Amino acid sequence: MGARTAAGGSLPAGEGGPGVAIAELQVYSVEEADVTGGVCVVRCLGGVARAGQVYAVGELRLGLRRIERYGRTVAFFDAGQVAKVHLTGALVALLTRGQVLTAVPPGGHALEDIEAWLATDPPLLDEPRPLTLRTLAVGRMQGDWLPEGTRLRWGAVALAATHRKAEWEGSHPLDRAVEVAAVRGYLIDRFGPGRGGDPAELCRDALALIDLTPAEAAAEARTWRDLPRARIQHLRRIKLLLPWTALVRPHLAEGDPLAAAVDAWSQVRPQLP
Repeated sequence: MGARTAAGGSLPAGEGGPGVAIAELQVYSVEEADVTGGVCVVRCLGGVARAGQVYAVGELRLGLRRIERYGRTVAFFDAGQVAKVHLTGALVALLTRGQVLTAVPPGGHALEDIEAWLATDPPLLDEPRPLTLRTLAVGRMQGDWLPEGTRLRWGAVALAATHRKAEWEGSHPLDRAVEVAAVRGYLIDRFGPGRGGDPAELCRDALALIDLTPAEAAAEARTWRDLPRARIQHLRRIKLLLPWTALVRPHLAEGDPLAAAVDAWSQVRPQLP
């Protein structure tokens, strides 16, 4: 279970779950290669090789961009099977027959590598996948054993991964906003305004997505059981967003219209379904 927050919600925990076999590929031949990557024929020694995985050769990394079997592009291939794979990275030209490439598990990526990788706006199919990366980054962001500066950097990764996850899933804008506000709210609550983020910006961004006034939401909430299912779901999405504006409310200036808007919504929230 994720760590509890001052807003009463939770964020996903870090890595965990049952272990799975790590994929290994043995090089049969290098068909072509240049400074950007190349094509190799490989055999999967174990695990499942998937397009988008990252493979290690010593300290260096190769990206598995595409897999071909019998002239067709496939998403994966299993232990014992042979495939032609398209790899990224200049190291491909130096691979030799018999060399073994090992898939990098989600927790095996260095923070610096992930930051550099995200800066390239990689395809959503590349690993670590959006949900896996978000879970990993949130766990490290919450890690009390890490220096604060490192946790803040993982927080930035968590935000990027949250947006990638929403894009991957085609999430409703309010669902995306809830997850983004959860990360931003945690950072502000834990590290304070400035280093942790901008409380006013969080509140403005969240409230801008709500298409009702507090009075309109309260009116609908009074008879919510009679509303269509889609409308009930909409009110619930709003309710899930509001704890994060309330969490950072103490950092807003008294007399600020934004603070008054947050207060108005906080009064309505208990009435929402």
